[in-house]
Amino acid sequence: MNNKSQRTKNRGINNNRETFGKWLFLIVVAMFTLFIVRFAYIAITKDVQHVNLKSQAEQIYTQRRTVLARRGNIYAANGTVLATDTNRYTIYAVLDKSQRSSSGKPLYVKDKKHTATVLARYLKIPRKQILKTLSKKGQSYQVEFGSAGANLSVAKMQQIKAQKLPGIGFIATPARSYPEGEFASQIIGLAAPKVTDKSTGQMTLVGQLGLENYFNKRLTGKNGLRQDKRDVYGYRLANSNHILKPAVNGDNVHTTIDSKVQHIVENKLSKVYTDSKAESMTAVVMDAKTGKILAASQRPTLRSKKNPIWRNMLVQDVYEPGSPMKVFALSAAIDSGHFDPNATYNSGTWALGGGKVTDWQSTGWGTITYKDAFDLSSNVGFAHVEQNMGAATWKKYLTRFGMFNKVNVEGMNGEVSGYSAFKGILQQANTAFGQGITVNVMQMMQGFSAVANNGKMMKPYIIEKITDKSGKTIQKAKPKEVGQPIKASTAKKVVNMMQGVVYDQKGLGHDFQIKGYKIAGKTGTAQIGGAGGYSNGDSNYLYSFVGIAPANHPRYVMYVTLRKPHNLSKPATKLMAEVFNPTMKFVLSRNHRHIKSGLVKVPNVVGQDSKAANDKLNKLHLSVITIGSGKRVLSQSLQPDTKAVINQKIIVNTGGEYKMPDISNWSSSDVHQLADVLHLKLKESGTGYVAKQSINANDKIKPNTTLTVHYTSRQ
Repeated sequence: MNNKSQRTKNRGINNNRETFGKWLFLIVVAMFTLFIVRFAYIAITKDVQHVNLKSQAEQIYTQRRTVLARRGNIYAANGTVLATDTNRYTIYAVLDKSQRSSSGKPLYVKDKKHTATVLARYLKIPRKQILKTLSKKGQSYQVEFGSAGANLSVAKMQQIKAQKLPGIGFIATPARSYPEGEFASQIIGLAAPKVTDKSTGQMTLVGQLGLENYFNKRLTGKNGLRQDKRDVYGYRLANSNHILKPAVNGDNVHTTIDSKVQHIVENKLSKVYTDSKAESMTAVVMDAKTGKILAASQRPTLRSKKNPIWRNMLVQDVYEPGSPMKVFALSAAIDSGHFDPNATYNSGTWALGGGKVTDWQSTGWGTITYKDAFDLSSNVGFAHVEQNMGAATWKKYLTRFGMFNKVNVEGMNGEVSGYSAFKGILQQANTAFGQGITVNVMQMMQGFSAVANNGKMMKPYIIEKITDKSGKTIQKAKPKEVGQPIKASTAKKVVNMMQGVVYDQKGLGHDFQIKGYKIAGKTGTAQIGGAGGYSNGDSNYLYSFVGIAPANHPRYVMYVTLRKPHNLSKPATKLMAEVFNPTMKFVLSRNHRHIKSGLVKVPNVVGQDSKAANDKLNKLHLSVITIGSGKRVLSQSLQPDTKAVINQKIIVNTGGEYKMPDISNWSSSDVHQLADVLHLKLKESGTGYVAKQSINANDKIKPNTTLTVHYTSRQ
């Protein structure tokens, strides 16, 4: 009984084990089958939970890198590089002793004393301080050396790298190099690195001011993209490099700045600015025939060690110009027929409009002529000049000269235009001698161009052209005439009056005489106004000088300002002459050297556009007289392919309606040429050069009209 019972029990246990074993086998087979199916599915579809394994693997072993575009260069007129790309470097030292190469070579600073000794030669850091940095306690992986170890040049980095110091490395940062240093810095501007991609920390140079800012988009270019494949250790696989998108380098900006003239201006400005302890200075040289700026600078600059400033004072500062404004008042008065140089007035002070106008020499010079008023820079005289022509007439000419509008020089942003309330008799009169009106330097330069260019006002420009990465010109500047505020005859008379300032005994501009050349000019001494009125004392003035040269055939204008000099051991005119004279002498002498002989070959301009013909003849240094209202040249007084003397007159006939030109100081041969072209009957008396003409300038003339001319010898 018991044995039977035991057998039954054992058989039950065996059956349970057999059943469990079968189920376990079935479960294992099922799971194995499931795994095989799953793996087969993954192998075929390459997909796990909607993630494509193939593309994921590609991403893991494929790297995409940005190919940085090179920022375009900025050039001077002669091709000198003024701004270009470079790198700056930050030095670091690895201290982690676990850092070794695959061959076991140390990639950390092994000999700290030797490393500190070597680095002290190249960095402005004492050896002890470097050693202290290299001996930091704690778990520092690597260390840097503060500001003295940052912003290192390429040359400095290469010098340190050549020492082959283990554990010393460099982090490169894109930077901008300005090879000419203190060279039109406010105009060229500044570009600095800025993080443009936060996800990667990618840095790009961005223009902060000047041309760098104005043309930032054109200079920047477009970054490219490069892709390559790497193995599990990070090494690039052979033949895997592929450019997805090539980088497009930025465009290049070519300025009109003449590097030789600019260097003279920079050097002279620096000396006078330092010697005079002035608050600020500016200087601009321009070709009045075209508006091309040859040189322009200011003090202080953005790189000045003391009180650097980041604004372009040529367009972003406005000021009361003082007596150079008399050039425009004189122009307006002569042009409108309200100026008699021989008329007289009482100088000193003049009660006007509830106030009074006072000369810089408050006692005056007694009763003097209006010509003397210009030579002596009499405020009272020019208050009379303004009153004689009337406020409405004067304001009309101020507007013609562009005093209330922005010049908008391409490349100079942030311009602040001048202004005048122009209300009340006293303020209106004050504007004629440069008070009660504000201007910027470029407004003055544009206005001066009309006086130096036979009445035609040229817009100042500083960008010659823009080229792409291959050097192809994609934008080119052209001289732009922006008005004719005064007649050519007026301009000549004003320039002649300006010569008196420099050469007449009573003139105040004797310091600006240059041996061998005739200079026309106007000095200025303007009180500086503030909330409490005008300041007193020799150090509280804006001194200035505008010079036009050569006076007999005007071509160049130079304008210098000197604000609040605190050291006047020399007169302000002598200080400004130290800038003006050497600069203008160089410009004039070089221009003279460029004319190798006194003769030029006359081109054929018949049939050409009158403006294009004028430009072509001017470049040959011929004095062009255009007659007629037509747009194309019908005839020319000098025959093509003949030889002409430099500055010889050539009459260009455009047909249409004719007006009599101002022939003052013309020679007899020039008058005969004009009579032949216009078919005039000529009656002459005297000898020398034209002193009187029977037909007034700008009067309409018809063929067979009689022109009577009287000649006299020049004084």
